[in-house]
Amino acid sequence: MSYTKPWMSIADQLAQLKSRGMHVSDEAKATDYLERIGYYRLSGYWYDFRMRSAYSPLDPVTGGKPKKVRIERPVLDEFKPGTRFHDAVDLYVFDKKLRLLVLDALERIEVALRVDLSHRLGERDAFAYLKPDLFHENFSSKLDPTSGLTRHHEWLTKHAALVARSRETFMVHNKKKYGLPLAIWVACEVWDFGCMSTLFAGLKSEDQDAIAQAYGVPDGRVINPSSTWGSRLKRHLLEKFPDLSHIGITLHGMGVDEGWDQRAW
Repeated sequence: MSYTKPWMSIADQLAQLKSRGMHVSDEAKATDYLERIGYYRLSGYWYDFRMRSAYSPLDPVTGGKPKKVRIERPVLDEFKPGTRFHDAVDLYVFDKKLRLLVLDALERIEVALRVDLSHRLGERDAFAYLKPDLFHENFSSKLDPTSGLTRHHEWLTKHAALVARSRETFMVHNKKKYGLPLAIWVACEVWDFGCMSTLFAGLKSEDQDAIAQAYGVPDGRVINPSSTWGSRLKRHLLEKFPDLSHIGITLHGMGVDEGWDQRAW
């Protein structure tokens, strides 16, 4: 299938949006946003602003709507009445800030888990990550029927690749002065989140529980109870979600469940 959509100048992009019913109150600002953010990226935010076809297939026998059939309403090019260009920009900014909050939370979890893993295992052996007997048997002994390797073997392969790839000053220093293998409190600094979470999943239950309970969580998850992240997320959702009620778009309609704002964050 050949691609038929033509290249369009910024001016033509703006003209097309206006011809489809989008109100543009400040063309200079709209042009600037299209130049800096891009039509295609913003289109993901105004997708739900577009009208949908009212077409509904009828059952040829009863003449009514068919039962147990999902009615597809194709998205049209035209926008809902009242759609404004800055609505899409406001939603983009809201989403950008939300992503930064999520990344902040993930970094907190990553740093905390790195410290807990290396500290608890390092107390037993400086090279604990090499010792299968310190891990759950499903991780250290059970062979994958396809590869013939344990998950621990596979993890060590990824660990070795991360160590070999690192050009961090501390890593170069430790390799030169002490050689390999590296002590766990050094090696853990090059692990990515996937590497750490896999190793955590391979711990014995008592070790998982001990790490989790240090954060007031009984089931092996790691959180930071003293963090203000939860309250910042709640405040962001309550105060920063743009008012899109004029085109029928709300937080609940976009997937936020009922009662989320009543939870203890």
